[in-house]
Amino acid sequence: MISYGRTVLDLQAELVDVYADVFSAPPWNEGEETIRQFSTRLQTDVRRQGFRIAFAQSATGVDGFATGWLTQAPFPQHRAYPQVAAQLGPERVRELLVGALEIDELAVRAYARGRGTGRALLAEITEDAPQRRAWLLTSRLATDTVATYRRLGWHEVPALPGTQTGVVVFLAPDHPGRPG
Repeated sequence: MISYGRTVLDLQAELVDVYADVFSAPPWNEGEETIRQFSTRLQTDVRRQGFRIAFAQSATGVDGFATGWLTQAPFPQHRAYPQVAAQLGPERVRELLVGALEIDELAVRAYARGRGTGRALLAEITEDAPQRRAWLLTSRLATDTVATYRRLGWHEVPALPGTQTGVVVFLAPDHPGRPG
């Protein structure tokens, strides 16, 4: 199910629980402070232009979710954005990412993995991406996650020579600017 805006906050406690469950485990190993920051961020993220969330539910509750919004200009300079900008350079950031749907979080509980939950969440949240343009990033250290995105048809944007950082930037399978 996809939802937009402030109605998401009705599910905030469950979303924070999923986030904590997924991102406190390796390779993320996020602590209580980062989990609190996600909870706080969610309250401001719902006001971002183009915000949306897709979530999967079962009898046990929320099994996973994906959040996203439209990447605005100027390109942000907080969180991992400087690493993305360094790797891609200003021209590719403008061409590939600004105005595109940015997938900020994708979290699927361990018991719901391997069943197509992540694939379904990504498909749902990107379904109406502007001109099929969507992107996300993940940690280079999250090798299983990187492999999953590749298996799902997402395309890694190669870093400019000498600029590789700890993040990997992926474009959606049908993003018109995808490599190759």
